[in-house]
Amino acid sequence: MKGIICPILTPFNHDLSFNDDLYLQHAKYLLESGIHLLSPFGTTGEALSMAVEERITAVDCLINGGIHPAKIMPGAGLCNFPETLRLVRHALHRGCLAVMLLPPFFYKNATDEGLYTYFVKLIETIDNPSLKICLYHIPPMAGMGFSPALTKKLSIEFPETVIAYKDSSGQMEHTLNIRTSAPSLSVFPGSEVYLKSGLENGCEGCISATCNVNSQAIRDVFDMIVGDHQGELEARNGEILDFRKKVDTYSPIALMKGYLALKNQDARWRNVRPPLMPANDQEISSVFQKFG
Repeated sequence: MKGIICPILTPFNHDLSFNDDLYLQHAKYLLESGIHLLSPFGTTGEALSMAVEERITAVDCLINGGIHPAKIMPGAGLCNFPETLRLVRHALHRGCLAVMLLPPFFYKNATDEGLYTYFVKLIETIDNPSLKICLYHIPPMAGMGFSPALTKKLSIEFPETVIAYKDSSGQMEHTLNIRTSAPSLSVFPGSEVYLKSGLENGCEGCISATCNVNSQAIRDVFDMIVGDHQGELEARNGEILDFRKKVDTYSPIALMKGYLALKNQDARWRNVRPPLMPANDQEISSVFQKFG
């Protein structure tokens, strides 16, 4: 697993039901613009505001719509074990590349031993050699995550199953600790802010929300780093860092959806599920002015 991965936004109708047409159109656009892989149902996809049936429908929408399942890594981690199993099994049934799993995050005092026991139980219950897991570390939202010690233990015990790690801690030190502790894993910082430093230190790319609206520029930087185009790289990397900083000033999900609504002239893209609220035109124009 390597490259630029997009945690795709989830479009909703005005009644807040899932919109499959916009979803498939956006997914195809992202792949055509240089995204290597799609990751439905990360934080950006409002995953925890979606029902299990909706997630299943969305994965089916992509694959039935012509997107190869090897391009898809859906998020499947919930706090309850049965529904996590259902989502993982569905992803396996449809042939998805991997699943991205949060820890069962409600019990904030869970120990590494408890989390280890959870994942051993999950892997043994699934009992499928095709299962590939990307651990999703996002303590700012989940309130807990995967320590270097736990990650190392899982990667050693299940080397063919636990294959990747998304680090949305915003701490490059933690990313590097994971690289050292579990060198067999493909490690992805959760923002293009760390794309350059990550690639220079053995990471494989990034999994970034703003790929939804800045995919070509982020892919350009990846290609320049891999191809060692240092002269062009600094300027292009500076552009994506500046853009990310502006997006993070607001509510990123609502802001990016607002931009897609204007770009595609389709107001349904503005819809977010509460407690999120739509972005206003002034916020959108302040960030996306150069995009027209």
